[in-house]
Amino acid sequence: CVLVRSSGAVHLLSTWDEGVPEEIPHEHLYGISFNSTNFLKVLQGVEGAATVGRVATDALTPSSAGLLAKAFPAAELVDGEPLLRRARAVKTTGEIDAIRTSVAVAERALDAAAAALAPGVTERALTGVFMEAMASAGVTTPASQDVAWITSSDDPWRRASRDAAVASGDLVVLEGGVIAGGYAGEVGRTHEVASVASGARFRECDALLDRLMAACRPGAPASALLDAYAAAGVAPPPMPVARGLGLGYDLPLVTHALPRTAGEQRLAAGMTFALAAYVWERGAGGVLRLEPVVVTADGAQSLSTQGVR
Repeated sequence: CVLVRSSGAVHLLSTWDEGVPEEIPHEHLYGISFNSTNFLKVLQGVEGAATVGRVATDALTPSSAGLLAKAFPAAELVDGEPLLRRARAVKTTGEIDAIRTSVAVAERALDAAAAALAPGVTERALTGVFMEAMASAGVTTPASQDVAWITSSDDPWRRASRDAAVASGDLVVLEGGVIAGGYAGEVGRTHEVASVASGARFRECDALLDRLMAACRPGAPASALLDAYAAAGVAPPPMPVARGLGLGYDLPLVTHALPRTAGEQRLAAGMTFALAAYVWERGAGGVLRLEPVVVTADGAQSLSTQGVR
């Protein structure tokens, strides 16, 4: 993404027009292109390109730096990623509604997969059921390629192959998301196949999720989510405890592997993210709840149509 301000107007280059603010005219947008010669011509055609003083980018390869130097010979190239990161982290009401819509599609597709869950069905087949239900809803872009995974009883994160068949007593995570209207919505639930022996682990996971939700307060450090795991006496999970939800690469990103990064981040009203409560027990397997949430002035609110229960 390249932002160029010229004569008081803003041009948004190398992007698509979905979700672009109305105050940026359509003629100021340029679609994705991998032809550097064509792109250079477009850049040079921006009004004031020869004299503009500053150009911001969210990412820059060495070849792109040379391209921009030719297009804007008088400009200083600056890092626009911090600005865009802040803009992506806090969502507008309309964006939150868009994420909620994507979550609803993902939930319906996961419900279809859950209905097909039975001894003998493979992880790949369950993913196929999800994809079919997603496409039937008019959405063709999943947030990830794998939806179902059988939790391991001897490793907190080892996944079986996609062709593994589930068996009675298995704890199977159905975790999926879709990108609808330009915004990603994700959700995850754990199901026990033909057995009811793991009620205690499900209750422990629900209690952990309650702690995590309570920790999502505006102004709180993101590391409070890691503290919630510690307070519950649960080992931090191998996956992120929280990762931004919506446009992709959104903040926050909270993982036990990056404690300093978590401590430096602050939760804010309008942040949306997938919140992971994960409880694993050797010899039994794991239970995951991946909850899509938005931070409000009053705390966390689930974006799921099914709520936190």
